[in-house]
Amino acid sequence: MNLGWKEMRKNKVRFLILGSIVFLISFLTFIISGLANGLSQDNAALIKDLPEGQYYMDKDADESYNLSRIEGNIQEKVLKEQKNAVALSIQMGFLNDKEDKPLNVAFVTSTESPHFKSVGPGEIYLDRSMESKGIAEGDSLTVPALNRDFTVKGFLDQKKFSHAPVAFIHMDDYKEMHRVEEMQLIFIPGMEKAVEIVGLEAFTKKQFLQSIPSYSAEQMTLTMIVWFLVVISGMLFAIFFYMMNVQKIGLYGILKALGLKTSALFKMMWTQMLSITIMALCLAAAVSQGFHLVAPEGMPFHLTLPSTVQLSIVFLLIGFIGASISGIQIKKSQALQAIQQGEV
Repeated sequence: MNLGWKEMRKNKVRFLILGSIVFLISFLTFIISGLANGLSQDNAALIKDLPEGQYYMDKDADESYNLSRIEGNIQEKVLKEQKNAVALSIQMGFLNDKEDKPLNVAFVTSTESPHFKSVGPGEIYLDRSMESKGIAEGDSLTVPALNRDFTVKGFLDQKKFSHAPVAFIHMDDYKEMHRVEEMQLIFIPGMEKAVEIVGLEAFTKKQFLQSIPSYSAEQMTLTMIVWFLVVISGMLFAIFFYMMNVQKIGLYGILKALGLKTSALFKMMWTQMLSITIMALCLAAAVSQGFHLVAPEGMPFHLTLPSTVQLSIVFLLIGFIGASISGIQIKKSQALQAIQQGEV
């Protein structure tokens, strides 16, 4: 361990370059992870903030909530048998503000449930992001589909769907607006294993989120980028330490000849890897946690501490594996051969 520290102090520039590269890659990974989580929240915070449970939609809907229509008798039966069940519908639409400017929203309505806001006829509750567009409590907003004004009764935090702010309205207003009588979904919170319901198909929260248009493709792309960067960091460690080990093969031979064990040489390398990685990760994590302070307003950035810790552990494991693979040559090298192949 002391040998590792002595070498780092002697070759500060070399290890500083490696630490800088690890910092940049890990910082970029944290930022992209935060953007992925932020886009995920912006796309489906309405669903993600609900408790775990089962979602049901019409079997003939081809796994698309937009096409789902649950018959009234089935809905009534399920709500009667399942105490906490709630029927809901979601549909994209528009509101016009006082200046007749259209605002894109996701209209949501539901039966009585503690998980969804109770709204009276002619009333509307909006996601808090609408305040930045000049909407205030008590304002009257026009719904073009009904050519009628709705009164803003309040705002709710983190209620987004399909990258649009949610607008909670009364069920009768929703049915009149979209000219439908059936609801699209039934949600049963707390149900771990789905029960068979004739004519309906069950989805877990994760499965239902994957059925939302654009959600799956968006998250898959960003997740692939994150893991691609993690793999690059592992390759970086392997290449860097491989080159260092090749340059130090003569030194390793002399140390082996003096009786230093191969395990001690590996410990020296691991000490260097862990020191560089931990310092770079701590700095990258601190900077990325404060990124939202300088990020442009409206950027969907959401980096949680658990996500940061999880990625940091993965970086450490990848770095450890990369450095260990590069050190296999230390174990294979013979003292005399190593001295003959290199100079100290």
